[in-house]
Amino acid sequence: MKERAVKLIRNKYIAVICAVLCTLLWGTAFPLIKYDYAQFNITDKDIGSMVLFAGVRFILAGLMAFIIGICINPKSMMIKRENIFFIGSLGFVQTFMQYFFSAVGVGMTTATNTSIITGATSLVSVIMAGMFFASDRLNFAKIIGCVIGFAGIILINIAGMSFGGINFAGDIIVLISTFCGAGGNIITKKAGKISPFMITAWQLTFGGVCLTALGIAIGGTIDFTNLLGMGIILWLAFVSSVSFMLWTVLLKYHQVSKIAVFNMLVPIFGTIISGLLLGENIFKPENLLALILISLGIFLVNFTKMQDKK
Repeated sequence: MKERAVKLIRNKYIAVICAVLCTLLWGTAFPLIKYDYAQFNITDKDIGSMVLFAGVRFILAGLMAFIIGICINPKSMMIKRENIFFIGSLGFVQTFMQYFFSAVGVGMTTATNTSIITGATSLVSVIMAGMFFASDRLNFAKIIGCVIGFAGIILINIAGMSFGGINFAGDIIVLISTFCGAGGNIITKKAGKISPFMITAWQLTFGGVCLTALGIAIGGTIDFTNLLGMGIILWLAFVSSVSFMLWTVLLKYHQVSKIAVFNMLVPIFGTIISGLLLGENIFKPENLLALILISLGIFLVNFTKMQDKK
C-alpha cells in the first residue's frame, strides 16, 4: 500500500494537482486572515495579537496533523533523537520566523506589496535549491520560467504597488519572511528520510508554541469566546495542517524547484477568492494575462526538455 502511494505521488501530473491544491488552500488563507482580524478587532498596529493569532492557528494545525498522522501510521509519529535538529530548525525557520516577520511586515506595508514579495519565495527557493542540491541545478528554462512567472505576479498587483517611507521598512521585513519560507523548503528536502507526517506535526506545534509565547509576552490578546472568529481559525489551522503535510510529501519525492515554483499561484488564488468574497470583477485583462504568465513559468520549470531528468 505504501509503495503504491509513493509511486502515485512520484507521478509528475499527480504532483502538479497536489501542488495546485496546496496553493489553492494557502490562497484562501490571506483573505480569511484579514477577515478574521476584523472579527477579533485586531488592528494593523496590534502586532502582539497578530503574532498570538498565528501561534494559536499553528498549534491547532499541529494537533490536527498529529491526528491525521496517527490515523495513517501511528509509529511514524514517534520523534527520534536524530530528528530533533531538523524538526527544531524547520519549526523555528518556517513557522516561527516566517510567520512572525510576515505578521509584522503585513502591518507596515500594503497587501499588494506583500503579495508580490511573498510570490518571490518561488524565485528564492529555485536559486537556493540550485546551490544546495546537485540534482536541482539552475538552467535556462528554470531562470526564464521564474522571471516570466514573477512578471505575472507583478502584473496582477501593479495597480496597488507603492514604495518609500514606512512601506519600504515593511517590504524588507516581508522579504525576510520570504527567505525564511524558502529556507524551510531546503530544510524540508534535507530531512527527506523523516516521515512527512511526523515532521509537519512537530514543527507546526513547536513553531506555534513559540509564536503564542511571544504574542502573549508583547501584549497580544484574542477573545476565545468569539465563535465565528474561532471557527475561522480552526479552518485556517486545517488548511495549514493539510497543505504543509502534502507540501512536505511533495518536497520529499520531487526537486525543490519543481514544487516551489507553484507558490506563484498563491497571489492568483488569493485575488480570485478575495474578489469572489467582495463581489468584485475578477475577470480583468491583467488578471487573465497574469494567470497565463504564471502558468507558462510553471510549465517551463516543470515540463521543458531542458530540465534535469532526475
